[in-house]
Order: sequence, then structure tokens, then C-alpha cells
Amino acid sequence: MPELIAPTTALYASWLAARDEWGRGTHQDGSGLRPSDDVDSAAGFAAWVERLRRQGDESLPAEEGWVHATYWWIVEDDTCLGAIALRHQLNEYLLRAAGHIGYGVRPSARRRGLATWALGEVLPLAAARGLGRVLITCGDGNVASARVIEGHGGVLEDVRDTELGRTRRYWIDL
Repeated sequence: MPELIAPTTALYASWLAARDEWGRGTHQDGSGLRPSDDVDSAAGFAAWVERLRRQGDESLPAEEGWVHATYWWIVEDDTCLGAIALRHQLNEYLLRAAGHIGYGVRPSARRRGLATWALGEVLPLAAARGLGRVLITCGDGNVASARVIEGHGGVLEDVRDTELGRTRRYWIDL
């Protein structure tokens, strides 16, 4: 049975295996991984996990250009299967292109309903934070993600060209 857990250095090897499956340097939606993050060394990985923890701590100021966000890994039997993030608010970029929630599932774990399950777990947490609705986006050609969002009541606002490419923008009332 999958679970959502806070990022942890205890799953370093499992996370690296998932990353390698995605491909080094490939963007992983919902992971909070930036191109400048050094996750190949144990120290760099620990620093990245700590940055993810700090990003969710609203007692600390958000980094310039970023918003507070909470990250979870989708894990089953100590195997990292994906990630999901809840951004606590929207800035202009997030409103235009990326939304409140981002998620991704490693290729070998797809088509098992994990994204649907994880989104279903995070939506009540967004409501508990006081969000009345959330914006979730996906690439225009990402039929699987569009189905996940629509399955949770997502209403398509528009399809537009953004920094992320042609993007479908959905709102879900909580």
C-alpha cells in the first residue's frame, strides 16, 4: 500500500534509482528538484532534503521568487515511486503555468493509479490549509494527468502557451 512521506535521507538509494529511471537532468514534477541541486553526493542530497523541509516552514521567509510548499514522496515498501507538492499560495508564474499542486510518478510505477491516489490524499490537506480551490496544470498532451485532474473534479479554465509549453489549467473547488 503506498504512503505519502516527508522527503528523507533514509531513502537516498531508492530516490537515486527513481531519478535514474526518469533520467539525470530530467524535470520531475512535484519533486522540488532544481538543476543546481547536487543529489549525487550524500551531503548534497541531505542539503536538498533540508531545503525541501525549509520550503514548507512558514516561520522562515520564502526564497526570493519562490513560495512556501510542502513536499511528499510517494513510497511503497521503502521504494520511491514519485512525488507530490502543495504550494501554499500562487505567485504570478504559478498562476500562469504551474499551479498549487505538482506531481510525478516514475515511469515503471505509472498506470497503477498512484497519481490519482496521491492527489486525493493532498486535496484535503490543501483544504485544511484554508485553500478554497486549487489550480493544477499539465501539459496539453499529457492525457493521463488530465484524466487524474478531471477525475478529482478539475474544471478546465483554459489551454495556453506558458514557460512550460502548451499548458492545460484546471481549478478544483475544495
